[in-house]
Amino acid sequence: MNCHDSFYRTVAPTSLSRRWFLQQCGVGLGSIALGQLLGEHAAASLPHRAADPLLPKQPHFEPKAKNVIFLFMAGAPSHLELFDNKPQLTKFDGTAPPAELLEGYRAAFINPDSKLLGPRFKYAKHGKSGAELSELLPHLSEVVDDIAIVKSMVTDAFNHAPAQILMNTGSQQFGKPSLGAWSLYGLGSECRDLPGFVVFSSGKKGPSGGNSNWGSGFLPTVYQGVPFRSAGDPVLFLSNPPGVDDTLQRDSLDTLKQLNQMRLEVKGDPEIATRINSYEVAYRMQSSAPELIDLSQESQATLDMYGVEPGKPSFAKNCLLARRLVERGVRFVELFHESWDQHGNLVKDLKKNCADTDRSAAALIKDLKQRGLLDDTLVIWGGEFGRTPMVQGDGNDGRDHHPNAFTMWLAGGGIKPGITLGESDDLGFNVTQDPVNVRDLHATILHLLGFDHSRISFPFQGLDQRLTGVLPSGVVQKLLK
Repeated sequence: MNCHDSFYRTVAPTSLSRRWFLQQCGVGLGSIALGQLLGEHAAASLPHRAADPLLPKQPHFEPKAKNVIFLFMAGAPSHLELFDNKPQLTKFDGTAPPAELLEGYRAAFINPDSKLLGPRFKYAKHGKSGAELSELLPHLSEVVDDIAIVKSMVTDAFNHAPAQILMNTGSQQFGKPSLGAWSLYGLGSECRDLPGFVVFSSGKKGPSGGNSNWGSGFLPTVYQGVPFRSAGDPVLFLSNPPGVDDTLQRDSLDTLKQLNQMRLEVKGDPEIATRINSYEVAYRMQSSAPELIDLSQESQATLDMYGVEPGKPSFAKNCLLARRLVERGVRFVELFHESWDQHGNLVKDLKKNCADTDRSAAALIKDLKQRGLLDDTLVIWGGEFGRTPMVQGDGNDGRDHHPNAFTMWLAGGGIKPGITLGESDDLGFNVTQDPVNVRDLHATILHLLGFDHSRISFPFQGLDQRLTGVLPSGVVQKLLK
């Protein structure tokens, strides 16, 4: 079954309205004809399928990845301090960039002719692959042979909110479905007791693009991400109020479900199915969510590996919870850590951000691998763009936004480990080999999940809308095993 045979098309309001008219308005022959066309079994199954839009679905072909964990470093990490060593940039530190390099270039805040700034940290080669990593990433260096580093990412946006939304939805415009929502729409969920798409946030603040980064856009809202907290109840109001026991709650939910299903049968509105599903998942989460965040089940060695401090919210705890979520069949987990926006305090803030995230990101790879989960869990690390080779300000401690070249890494789920893809020029300004734009990345992720990106679509405003849109894009074959 491809996505054109998906839940929404099965229960599209136009088809159910026609069915309702034929069955309920005295058009007897029409009703008989409809029954013959659909088949009694198919007709009888419509309400059930409509009421459970998150049932697992078959993709276009056998997937390499069943789950995704996206470690989104919001604010844009500096590729020049972390992954993309540029000796020439060090050599020409403090000089003006070549005039021809800046022709037509747009920066967010600085003058393009600001002086060049060499990398502020040392690099070394690691692993059998010999990949170069910054001294700020000692833990990632331990798993460098398990990841694929892409040094040739490019994007169309150079301000935070539109660039984050582009990275997560394929468009700079608000209102488009997120990557996680598309994944859930295409595959459904293997977990009945937790949302299929879960979001965490850590760091100084939330992402600039807000909840549009995990929204469902024009897809039914059942596919949107559900923000979890890593301390206290994962979701607010999870416990019953005083005076409501389990029996009363279950009876109330059963009555609501019956009323909603009656309305769904008449209207065919997918938001009614969302309502039914949300009530039922919330009920089951009253037992599954507290069990999820109970880290007393984890060994002290595991907690130490991630750097988790019991009772303290952190990116480290969110990484461990992400592993626990995919163990339970949750399809897509996204961890936002903001902010990597070092216009100033570059050295100090990068040290802190890496101290907060490097150990746990590497631990996630180790943990998934030792539990046999890395083969079918795709892990993605990166932000919305890179940072300029030129300095921001009068000193030597800041970089501006830079969309022309930046770095991400991926692991597991069909990704070829131990490789470095792409190059940027000697100053880290433009990509010179194997460019990968955001659409290419999305096409590759969908491919690993078992989808042809040109075929997974949703009818909206007269068009079959796609995550990768209509501009050229393709699967990055060099990243695949």
